Amino acid sequence: MSAPSAPKNTSAVTEREARRVAEAAREQDWHKPSFAKELFLGRFRLDLIHPHPLPSPDDVRRGEAFLARLREFCETEVDGALIEREARIPDEVINGLRELGALGMKIEPKYGGLGLTQLYYNKALTLVGSVSPALGALLSAHQSIGVPQPLKLFGTQEQKDAFLPRLASTDISAFLLTEPDVGSDPARLATSAVPDGQDYVLDGVKLWTTNGVVADLLVVMARVPESDGHRGGITAFVVEADSPGITVEHRNAFMGLRGIENGVTRFHRVRVPAANRIGPEGAGLRIALTTLNTGRLSLPAMCVGAGKWCLTIAREWSAVREQWGRPVARHEAVGAKISYIAATTFALEAMVDLASQMADENRNDIRIEAALAKLYGSETGCLMADELVQIRGGRGFETAASLAARGERAVPAEQLLRDLRINRIFEGSTEIMHLLIAREAVDAHLKVAGDIIDPDKPLAAKARAGANAAGFYARWLPRLVAGPGQLPRTYGEFTHPGLPDLSSHLRYVERCSRKLARSIFYAMSRWQGRMETKQGFLGRIVDIGAELFATSAACVRAEHLRSSGDHGREAYRLADTFCRQSRIRVEELFTRLWSNTDDQDRRLVDGILSGAYTWLEEGVIDPSDDGPWIADATPGPSAGDDVRRRVR
Repeated sequence: MSAPSAPKNTSAVTEREARRVAEAAREQDWHKPSFAKELFLGRFRLDLIHPHPLPSPDDVRRGEAFLARLREFCETEVDGALIEREARIPDEVINGLRELGALGMKIEPKYGGLGLTQLYYNKALTLVGSVSPALGALLSAHQSIGVPQPLKLFGTQEQKDAFLPRLASTDISAFLLTEPDVGSDPARLATSAVPDGQDYVLDGVKLWTTNGVVADLLVVMARVPESDGHRGGITAFVVEADSPGITVEHRNAFMGLRGIENGVTRFHRVRVPAANRIGPEGAGLRIALTTLNTGRLSLPAMCVGAGKWCLTIAREWSAVREQWGRPVARHEAVGAKISYIAATTFALEAMVDLASQMADENRNDIRIEAALAKLYGSETGCLMADELVQIRGGRGFETAASLAARGERAVPAEQLLRDLRINRIFEGSTEIMHLLIAREAVDAHLKVAGDIIDPDKPLAAKARAGANAAGFYARWLPRLVAGPGQLPRTYGEFTHPGLPDLSSHLRYVERCSRKLARSIFYAMSRWQGRMETKQGFLGRIVDIGAELFATSAACVRAEHLRSSGDHGREAYRLADTFCRQSRIRVEELFTRLWSNTDDQDRRLVDGILSGAYTWLEEGVIDPSDDGPWIADATPGPSAGDDVRRRVR
């Protein structure tokens, strides 16, 4: 039987339609407390993160035992230089990970998995990513955004029974959302899933399918057309990668992560049983975003590993490299870079571990905390790698293979810089993360006053919203005037003889939290419906929140280590240094909220796009070819060979 025709092309989507699709995919309600959400509202809820939550002894025992096995495997069986050189993870390495149970780290033991906590799963990724970022990406894509997590959260019991045992032991999974003409705007998604009897028929092209070249099972996001008996919308499916009509047309090559199996996958009249649909029709984006609530923690976890390695190399190299009569570490310009790497690594690990343990306890909503950790980790990871290259000088720019060939230690600093660069784009670019987090930060305001600035709402709705807003702000605004941060002895449990005083940093966070909330309120009053266009302002608001979360996590971690007798003195010094560095950045961000070049930038861009400045581009030769900016993704049969690689 032939399938019905696919839905209309979705490339011509208005800004309002795109916003509506994105808004519908959000989790609308907050059923659990959120430290970061309260922070943006001017309420510093230290009680939500202090004392530092801890894993159970059984979780620690199982997690540490697996980490020991994984470390031995990585040290003896994984050659990161080989993966970089050949741009491929050897089959025997993947099979070794299968035997270790690494494919099932987050899958429950009843399905054959290890059942590790989020905390220990992230520690495993930190370890694996340090020997090969490409290997870390493979495991992360398989479990953080691939088939296991959506099934765990939204799958039926039949789906779990059918797929999770395979995913825990043998099968590799991939997540397919992006398309050649669809990045962070899912309203344009064109891959279709047309109902046909007990099946759906998939047609379309997916781009940047991490693990897609070697995957056995795929999570595919496709648009179901609305029809009788079908509500339609973007929907999630589990698809067998060897289904007839699936072609991996190309394996992509990148500036970094050279071993990842990332490609272009075409679906041509691929039949998928309705039983393989995850959740109801139209719930695909919500499923994807909910999966990322914890899935986003994997990326900053690997950035923690990068920071630790940067610190190791910076310490060892700068102690033996002498210039002008002393080790370069003793020169202030270099020492400041080492201090930044150490302090930032400590704070980033504090953010990731805190958010991970909060996810394991399931007492708090961590959607903002995980997003902040991803944003902060991806940005600071690149900065730390860049500082390492600078510390190493010419040797930082030289490849590890070249260093080894002339008899020096093969330090892949330039590779790390290339590998980490994608993190500012993966799983939501920095710019998109700013907007996503900002939307959550202003959620309480939109709930009470959103109808006032919505041009589609009638006057009666605006009047009701005005009354509600008046009541909310009459209670909320006075609380932003003064708080515990102005009392000199608040948070005294972070003050100890002979140690830096961390209580002053927490008081600073409390004061800044209220200042941040006042700034958001003032901006909404000033710009109202135009607030969403002020992306520069929103980005700085989010960056302030990220710094305040990092400061809070660093202080809480330091106090936990002090109370447990585990490097407490050193932890307090690291936390104090980080907090002082962070304060400088926060003050600059607050200044730039209102003193910036946003308007001038916007006017200049208008002129650039109109062609008024093409004269500035003269005098160079464009080395790129004249191909299309976006490849043709018209549905239909594949014209190329299938480059799918089967790992057996």
